[in-house]
Amino acid sequence: MMDFNIGAKIKKLRLAKKLTLQAVARETGFSPALISQIENNNVSPPIATLSKIAKFFDVKIGIFFAEDEEECRFEVVRANERKAIPRVISRAGTSQGYSYESLSFHKQNKKMEPFLLTVTEKVLEENTYSHDGEEFLFVMKGTAELILDDKRITLYEGDCVYFDSSLKHRLLSKDGAEVKVLAVVTR
Repeated sequence: MMDFNIGAKIKKLRLAKKLTLQAVARETGFSPALISQIENNNVSPPIATLSKIAKFFDVKIGIFFAEDEEECRFEVVRANERKAIPRVISRAGTSQGYSYESLSFHKQNKKMEPFLLTVTEKVLEENTYSHDGEEFLFVMKGTAELILDDKRITLYEGDCVYFDSSLKHRLLSKDGAEVKVLAVVTR
């Protein structure tokens, strides 16, 4: 998150609209403390949280991962250029047990956002997220459990799922072992 300076971009959007932390919190459903922690790069928001913030400010989620202002028609991101988004936390401030990497941060105005999710631990809190758009998940390593509305779906290495992101969802490690997932999100 520090490399993309997501917090500063959110703060810039908020200040440009002359909004207080409380106003953004009230409209997005997040606490003023969480918005402040995000703006100060103290914590990394889950992708669903970024999606809601982007929708509130009427911008594409990719703006938070863009490195420069120059538009390009294609991009190549080398494996050693990816930067992990650490310290993903819930609204309650607890660890979500995963990190993610943006796989496209030069190309602007994208219709989809690809991420590499790494689930590193089994968490006790199984809160779910929902947001606009659609998601595609492809399990590259490990065994995952997807909570999708009231269903629990086990996904094995090589399995994939495509769903409407407005469904309440959460990806977990089935057995506590590391899981790597290619996730593509649309707005």
